[in-house]
Amino acid sequence: MKSPGRVLIAGLAAVATVGALAGCSAGTGEEASGGKIELRVATFPPGADAAAYEAFAAQEKQFEDEHDDIDIIGVEYEWEGPTFAVQLAGGSLPDVFTVPFTDSKTLLENGQLTDVTDEIEELGYTDSFNPIILDGVTDGDGRIFGFPRQAYAMGLHYNRDLFEQAGLDPDAPPTTWDEVRAYAKQIAEKTGKAGYAQMAINNTGGWQLTAQTVARGGRTQVDGQDGSAESTIDNDGTRATLEFLHALRFEDDSFGSKVDLDWGTINQEFAAGNIGMYTSGSDVYTALVRDFGLKPESYGLTVVPTEGVDPGTLGGGDIAVVSPTVDAETKAAAVTWIDWYYMQKLLDQDAATLDAKTLNESGQAVGTPVLPVLSRELYEESLGWIEPYINVPRDQMTPFIDSIWDQTPVGEPKKQTQEVYALLDAVVQTVLTDENADIDALLAQAQADAQAKLDG
Repeated sequence: MKSPGRVLIAGLAAVATVGALAGCSAGTGEEASGGKIELRVATFPPGADAAAYEAFAAQEKQFEDEHDDIDIIGVEYEWEGPTFAVQLAGGSLPDVFTVPFTDSKTLLENGQLTDVTDEIEELGYTDSFNPIILDGVTDGDGRIFGFPRQAYAMGLHYNRDLFEQAGLDPDAPPTTWDEVRAYAKQIAEKTGKAGYAQMAINNTGGWQLTAQTVARGGRTQVDGQDGSAESTIDNDGTRATLEFLHALRFEDDSFGSKVDLDWGTINQEFAAGNIGMYTSGSDVYTALVRDFGLKPESYGLTVVPTEGVDPGTLGGGDIAVVSPTVDAETKAAAVTWIDWYYMQKLLDQDAATLDAKTLNESGQAVGTPVLPVLSRELYEESLGWIEPYINVPRDQMTPFIDSIWDQTPVGEPKKQTQEVYALLDAVVQTVLTDENADIDALLAQAQADAQAKLDG
């Protein structure tokens, strides 16, 4: 990035700073870049610290030194379910951006992603990806529409300072949901802060309800043999999750007053020291530090408790994709960037070391726990490559790092995922705002409504 002032943000309607900064965008096309291919690429959500942009600027220069025919233009970007479709339809997204696994199938079926099969095969990645992950960007004809670039498992994030203030051992986080409830109550009583909080809007309420359903042995959707799907929201795992939330809110008074949090706002509240515990992807530490100002010494991470007959840990991740509106020349540049910026550091020791060194020198997180999109062996080998540059407090993440491989990974529902998540938002919100909420009735109605979406 040439400077923060060159960041293009026009069209990101969900971003509060759009009106203030849209005038800073650069021109596009060959005229603006001296005959070079001008490539607009996604960078960070609004609010990222200056060090993040310094690191990106260094990486941009490294790339352009190697590819002097490509001019990289960084674009602030944050995927949000309710606004993404509008941005995509309006053509306001960058040439290269990322989407969650849960959106990829719908997007490729709708012809909204660029086919990169030939490019992936030429680069030699086809047989390197975890086949389960690659399936998320592969259509019925075996064509591939994106590069899986990062995966995560769900984790329980906790504030070590609030644990200590409440008389709890930050090196011994809860291992059962009953303990989570007890710890949350103690934190709330001793500190006046929310002992536990959960996302509830912008599709994140349904996402986290699904994650905790899986952790309690339930599933919200079951795939049929013929490509159909059955809604199974009305199950004991979902019911136990809603009862848990209701108890924290109305019996223990440990949930706190904010019941309208999403991914960004819950991270903001947690980083500010207002939340004792919450669940989210294991990779969120990077954003907590980079975008929300978390103090590293206050952070702790453990696995999500599991219980029931068939429990698992919901996984997810995102995919680097190319806009379907680009021409052939820009597509080639986009694939070159994706390979250099996202993929090489997963496979190549020199690339991994350069990436880690650059991030470290700019004060960015190196070593945040993720799940491998390739093999576990290669992932663990890569940690050895970058060991001198790891700066995240992995000793404070030991409960997660040591135990996550013992949990069963479960993928997110494949059909109408975001639409069903949005439907479940309303269920979570009702349980958190209505002391007399009829959970059985809510589940029965949600299951019927979700099935209608799946059938439609």
